[in-house]
Amino acid sequence: MNLTSGEDLLALDRTHIWHPYASTDPTAPLYPVASAQGCELELYDGRRLIDGMSSWWCVIHGYNRPELNEALTRQTHQMAHVMFGGLTHEPAVTLAKKLVDLTPQGLEKVFFADSGSVSVEVAIKMALQYQMSQGKAEKSRILSLRKGYHGDTLGAMSLCDPVTGMHHLFQAILPQQLFADAPACGVRDPWDPACLDSLKELLHNHHQTIAALIVEPIVQGAGGMRFYHPQYLRESRALCDQFDVLLIADEIATGFGRTGRMFACEHAGITPDILCLGKALTGGYMTLAATLCTNKVADGICSGEAGVLMHGPTFMANPLACAVANASLDLLCSSPWQERVARIEQQLINELSPLEKYQAVKEVRAFGAIGVVELHEPVNMKVVVPRLVEQGVWLRPFGRLLYTMPPFVISSDQLSQITAAMADICQFLSQ
Repeated sequence: MNLTSGEDLLALDRTHIWHPYASTDPTAPLYPVASAQGCELELYDGRRLIDGMSSWWCVIHGYNRPELNEALTRQTHQMAHVMFGGLTHEPAVTLAKKLVDLTPQGLEKVFFADSGSVSVEVAIKMALQYQMSQGKAEKSRILSLRKGYHGDTLGAMSLCDPVTGMHHLFQAILPQQLFADAPACGVRDPWDPACLDSLKELLHNHHQTIAALIVEPIVQGAGGMRFYHPQYLRESRALCDQFDVLLIADEIATGFGRTGRMFACEHAGITPDILCLGKALTGGYMTLAATLCTNKVADGICSGEAGVLMHGPTFMANPLACAVANASLDLLCSSPWQERVARIEQQLINELSPLEKYQAVKEVRAFGAIGVVELHEPVNMKVVVPRLVEQGVWLRPFGRLLYTMPPFVISSDQLSQITAAMADICQFLSQ
């Protein structure tokens, strides 16, 4: 089948494909992409859109990078895939060593998975199996934070905010977890110890049944794009140690430089017991995730009843994905990514802050390469998205949030075009 026109492609798409977080409404905005280069998407009709989303936060180097293309092509000629049970290969071993060296000190074991959601499922299993290995099978629940988001699979959904999250429809079948209040202190606010009251109370009253606390370090992503104080993370680490609870850091969205540090945990100077990674790991080329843990956790699990971690994805440590991840990490570490992210942050602050004058805007905030305009009312996607496209910008708002997480290589002019389009939306919604 040769789909040479965007109209043909759209017609077949609307007949057979169901897109993420979307209805099958044939009138919903949908744009066929023909190619992508740098920070731009080229549509079938020739229009170019600056991608302010990094394709859901993973394309940190931009599109069609020669270094990543070459790594993928080279690995294809050697081996596209091999099972990881009882076998190993150089791309996976090299990647594991890179991740151990890059992540906070003390994380020594790497378990590869298919996606961010699956890495969270693996983290849950690690925490439960570890507690069982210590003779504490009653520690079978996970403590999470309100306004949090950890993925779309069953276990991961149970850790998302049960009221305001995207998965409240499924509460009847989800494991019942515990939820502390979301951190109230902003990342640049003075620290208020009262921020911890809810977390302290839950740990004090329920630590006998809590296997682990899971947090999105510093940035709560899809649950509301909230930025909180690093001291909350430091205190959480101390409380977990006090109450014999493991700390899981979900850095799927924040890892690999997005917040201005390689990992958001570095803002607080802490090491979690378990770390979840995904999204930008391969620079957006292939799906791949990793769950890292300390030797204490790994040794405990392997001394338990099963003697092994009870998980094994078919495409675990896929050589193609590992090869391109290695090239992506090399590209990131050899680039001036810190300076780029700092420049993006300052430009977002400068160009988005004036939008608070609009009646439709509740708050504007920026941290690292993340810029957020929180509105008073949810956006109408059928109206807002086409208006953004008309201005040559690709953004995917959700709920009351109009936000951007651009590639690190975006130019100042391209970023200004994104912020100008966001300003236009705010003005339009305020009329």
